[in-house]
Amino acid sequence: MKIFFRSQMLRLIWLTKPSGRCFHRDHQLWVPLTLDDFEAINRCERSLPKNFNFAGDVLDQWSRKEKTGERPASPALWWVNGKEDEVKWSFGELGSLSRKAANVLTKPCGLERGDRVAVILPRIPEWWLIIVACMRTGLVFMPGTTQLTAKDILYRLRASKAKCIVTSEEVIPAVESIVSECPDLKTKLLVSPHNRSGWHSFQELLQTAPAEHSCVETGSQEPMAIYFTSGTTGSPKMAQHSQSSLGIGYTLCGRYWLDLKSSDVIWNMSDTGWIKAAIGSVFSTWLQGACVFAHQMAHFDADTFLDTLTTYPITTLCSAPTVYRMLVQKDLKRYKFKKLRHCLTGGEPLNPEVLEQWKVQTGLELYEGYGQTEVGIICANQKGQEIKPGSMGKGVLPYDVQIIDENGNILPPGKEGEIALRLTSTRPFCFFSEYVDNPEKTAATVRGNFYVTGDRGVMDSDGYFWFVGRADDVIISSGYRIGPFEVESALIEHPAVVESAVVSSPDPIRGEVVKAFVVLSAPFKSANPEKLTLELQDHVKKSTAPYKYPRKVEFVQELPKTITGKIKRNVLRDHEWGRT
Repeated sequence: MKIFFRSQMLRLIWLTKPSGRCFHRDHQLWVPLTLDDFEAINRCERSLPKNFNFAGDVLDQWSRKEKTGERPASPALWWVNGKEDEVKWSFGELGSLSRKAANVLTKPCGLERGDRVAVILPRIPEWWLIIVACMRTGLVFMPGTTQLTAKDILYRLRASKAKCIVTSEEVIPAVESIVSECPDLKTKLLVSPHNRSGWHSFQELLQTAPAEHSCVETGSQEPMAIYFTSGTTGSPKMAQHSQSSLGIGYTLCGRYWLDLKSSDVIWNMSDTGWIKAAIGSVFSTWLQGACVFAHQMAHFDADTFLDTLTTYPITTLCSAPTVYRMLVQKDLKRYKFKKLRHCLTGGEPLNPEVLEQWKVQTGLELYEGYGQTEVGIICANQKGQEIKPGSMGKGVLPYDVQIIDENGNILPPGKEGEIALRLTSTRPFCFFSEYVDNPEKTAATVRGNFYVTGDRGVMDSDGYFWFVGRADDVIISSGYRIGPFEVESALIEHPAVVESAVVSSPDPIRGEVVKAFVVLSAPFKSANPEKLTLELQDHVKKSTAPYKYPRKVEFVQELPKTITGKIKRNVLRDHEWGRT
């Protein structure tokens, strides 16, 4: 039995009645919200409704349009795994299956509105079902990458007081090694064709779950999701988003940056653990009624990637610059992409050489965007605008993007400062709500009349922005955010390490990578440096998520004599990047 239903089985599942909640009480009138309404709300031209639920107000509207013939029953989700397995769900089928999944979560799993659910799944159809089912039931989903270690998962479950974890077979050993330390965890839900003692089987429960489910009428500002985001010091923060910040806040992104129409098919390569997956593979795309394409591809393979573009009618591609850097090393002129017309990138800076090589070989532009987990897309190169190589583009609606100094004063064009968003009297609804249980960190994001991103940049006289670097020490490698403290904490656990400092280091493929400067303890000073490097790298991979391990290690006699770790890292980073 494969990981999910075959398309033949899916055809046997009849569409159920539309959910009972599809309208909002706004100004005492029952009116359906349309795409035009969502765009007006996103522009801040119309007030936010009191209640909003993405499943009920967006997905179920597309489903009803399929039933009435206002739109064809074309795929909402199109999934392949490269092994001849394929799933295609219309919005109607997605609605039917997600209602059954909602009943799984609330009945046998015993979850209630507001409970937090850790969702650690690879790119499989069940990830989308669980996410939508959480929306329907008012549960707060917390996505995580399958690369998380037991230590990472333990922190997330305890910090969030999660009531449930949904995961796949490869994550079971890590979960079972720490579950006794998670007193709030009540339910473990396994997505697998195989049963496991102590775990609910999602596949079995889904098949027998009732088809009827009434979508919860969630408030627009009610919590929807929590994303763990790395910082300079300490453990990752819990950035909480509301029903509307994700469900409505990416309407303009889908129309203008992604340039999506309902006939488009978008392939967004982001890992399901990151908010970029929510942006490109859920909210922006389905707001526009377009199709989300997904390939399970556990590890990036350039040949598989290119074959997929030539086989399937993908119109829109979104991936990190690292992927494009790998692709332009191929002879791309040999490939005839079936329908590709629009290419996007983000998560890390795009170097101008790759932009040029991609256009020369494919005839297509690369439209770079810049954003954050907390506030979404901030700047972007959009269709119809001139692309300035190396630039992140211009600020996007609804934000007023500026460069400010340490006192919150706006700097003139050409002056380097911190990238910030001007605040009005009210906090924008598309912002994250808070860092959960961390009011100090939440308050620290505001400086005067600005939200500060923690990134430094420059704006030119035409309003284009250039990324300079992080104001803190966070490393952005292949689109992953990596806090140096997490890597240093893992290294210090090894007996060979007396002290370490972790910084970014330039890399031609990944843009930048993690580099560790390590002071060795006396017994290890005569060790073979190559073998010890591998040993330390393996140690970090086991102690924290593997993508955080230092790809470069340099053994030193001592580290700079400074008061704080931040200053120490600044000295070493400047040296590494040739700025001293």
